[in-house]
Amino acid sequence: MTQQPPITLIGGGLVGALLGMLLARRGFRVELFEKRPDPRTAGFMGGRSINLALAERGLHALRQAELADDVLAHAVMMRGRMVHARDGGADLQRYGVDDSEVIWSVSRGALNVLLLDAAEAAGVSMHFGQALTDVDFEARRMRVVDADGHAREHDASILIGADGAGSTLRAAMEVRQPLGIRVEPLGHGYKELEIPPAAGDGRARFTLEPNALHIWPRGGYMCIALPNTEGSFTVTLFLPAQGAHPSFAGMPDAAAAMPFFRDDFPDLLPLIPRFAEDYDGHPVGTLSTLYLDHWHLDGRALLIGDAAHAIVPFHGQGMNCGFEDTVVLADLLAGNGRDSADAFAEFQRIRQPNADAIAEMALENYVEMRDSVADPHYLARRQLGSLLAARIPEHYMARYRMVTFTHLPYAYALERGRQQDALLRRLLDGSTDAHAVDLDAAVAAFRSELPTLPRG
Repeated sequence: MTQQPPITLIGGGLVGALLGMLLARRGFRVELFEKRPDPRTAGFMGGRSINLALAERGLHALRQAELADDVLAHAVMMRGRMVHARDGGADLQRYGVDDSEVIWSVSRGALNVLLLDAAEAAGVSMHFGQALTDVDFEARRMRVVDADGHAREHDASILIGADGAGSTLRAAMEVRQPLGIRVEPLGHGYKELEIPPAAGDGRARFTLEPNALHIWPRGGYMCIALPNTEGSFTVTLFLPAQGAHPSFAGMPDAAAAMPFFRDDFPDLLPLIPRFAEDYDGHPVGTLSTLYLDHWHLDGRALLIGDAAHAIVPFHGQGMNCGFEDTVVLADLLAGNGRDSADAFAEFQRIRQPNADAIAEMALENYVEMRDSVADPHYLARRQLGSLLAARIPEHYMARYRMVTFTHLPYAYALERGRQQDALLRRLLDGSTDAHAVDLDAAVAAFRSELPTLPRG
């Protein structure tokens, strides 16, 4: 195998570890620097959501790394959204047409450990407890400091930053050349709680349906719960950060939050026996969208994943988008005759419109999850869409399915979804009864007004 030029990765999280492995397998000499201790020996140091939704784009990247089966062996299938009403009723809204279209709840920590092991086995040289402090882009050198304050310099001929939304490499690049950074806060925050397993073994340990992503939509705010393999659920409360009740500012502790939960989530509260400890012990996380005009500094440095395009979590695509990044970038860098400057420019050209599109769809999906899933007009459009998908799958596919179960570009899914939604609204004409629509006329309208969907 031809020896490729050396690459230095900043960040040993999910995207950094997977990218390092893919590059090493393509013949690159890769060194990875991570500011945190090695989670395989020190334990996983979280601070972010402990489980994530894995979908087709992420699975495709894991297949390239020959890791998909290992990951799925420790994941929990989620068929759809289990929507919980205030009166205690629940209804499953499937994500796809059948069990071939599902998403998977995976442990962030366990997945990170698996990816680090695979990267190391592929030949990536890893340095933990080494925080980037400075980069001399002209000399192509960087400086890192360990936990004891000891500094050393290292080659930085080609730098790739996979060091997350608070990227240190991005800050260094911004000093060298303005990147056009824009951070748009959502104005809502989140707090994690836990539903523990029930006593007993096997499926009975889950106190809720295990094969679903549970949502308690309440209009303007919500709770969700994702299953974990040992029978617990990670619950996330999303609320406005400030303002009138309810908000995190208005409920600073469990004593203030308990009456709110009794009123708004009466079926959920009894499942969280350590509510007070969880609420008071877990911080309020912030939610923002990150946009950059420039992702790279010629061929010397590039940002990838959340370092380039952090998004809010409401489409479950942050990790999947980052994993898709790794496959595109590894292929571009390994392309014959392509230097790093060309590869980085092409990477941004391909990925930036799609990153912007999934950022927009993630914001829209928050409104859908907290409000629309219980709205009769939304449900009518969803039902009519399902009827059309069965009749004319070559002309209609729900946007969620395009994003989650295909490799169609995010930008395409965004635009096609808008066109389809406009047509569904026109056909329903304000009605909340999908069966009142002439299905033959609806089929004819889609066939005449929209081109067939791309294959794949």
